[in-house]
Amino acid sequence: MRKILLPLLLFCAAVAQAGAYAAEPEDFSFAVISPPRKGETADTAQRAAIEDTDADNLAFVVANGIKAADEPCTDKIYLQRKALLQSAKNGLVVSLAAGDWAECRNANGKASAIGKLNRLRDLFFGDEFSIGASRIPVIRQSTTAQFRDFPENARWAIGGIMFATINLPRNNNHYVFDAGRNGEFEDRLVANRDWLQRVFMHAKRDRLDGIVLFCDGNPLARPDGSGRKRDGFLEIRRQIGSLASKYHGEVLIVHGAATGSLASPRINWRDNIGEIAVGPGALKLVVNHSSPPLFSIAVSEAPQARNSHH
Repeated sequence: MRKILLPLLLFCAAVAQAGAYAAEPEDFSFAVISPPRKGETADTAQRAAIEDTDADNLAFVVANGIKAADEPCTDKIYLQRKALLQSAKNGLVVSLAAGDWAECRNANGKASAIGKLNRLRDLFFGDEFSIGASRIPVIRQSTTAQFRDFPENARWAIGGIMFATINLPRNNNHYVFDAGRNGEFEDRLVANRDWLQRVFMHAKRDRLDGIVLFCDGNPLARPDGSGRKRDGFLEIRRQIGSLASKYHGEVLIVHGAATGSLASPRINWRDNIGEIAVGPGALKLVVNHSSPPLFSIAVSEAPQARNSHH
């Protein structure tokens, strides 16, 4: 019963705290789960990750991707994973990854990203709630008429923190190097820029202590200089930097674009912007209002200390 009530209580507290806080928000935890890189054990691995989070008292869970990159982009897989994610006891918010749509190809080897993205939008983002047993309300970008085609971007505020998903696939934000084929990229770039502006605006208006963005690619990572003609994250990276510089709180980007070992995940900070790469399985994060750092990784042995910040 405590598990079911926690998200509701946190939302009630968030409403009461909007504007000027009458009391300090309470500390709480949330988790991120990701599918494995290879599809042989994807269903089993995700099931185990959900069971891990089911056993904990979490405010919510974010699924950072729904399938392994090498699994087929078929309705059969999509529906299997939807049923699995819906079985979660916590409220679960879906955040799309490149392997879910941007890297998809049809039986003839031709790119099928746009069709798959639209299919996922229909399957996973049909209403204003998370999935899972404890459904939490979210605000989708699709509630704005101009961006009604972007329901995957969602935001919700809990315990003095703004959380939001943003569709940024790790394959260079799905920028296609063939001339004249970037309509999807350009439309989503416009939507994502508007979405970030709104997320920061609401966080500033409500004087929230922090913002957590969930995405697939790491928008802070710069190109490696290996001949790439176009940095698909350039505009988003600049915008996040500009918005964060005018925001009093801390901004944490949780992404799936790992560049090294994920055995010991860490939050890397520069000024008030942090980023952490999450690997397969479940990772629990803690919001600490009572003592710094505001965001930390939950570990059993000892509290996670923040590396150089400010």
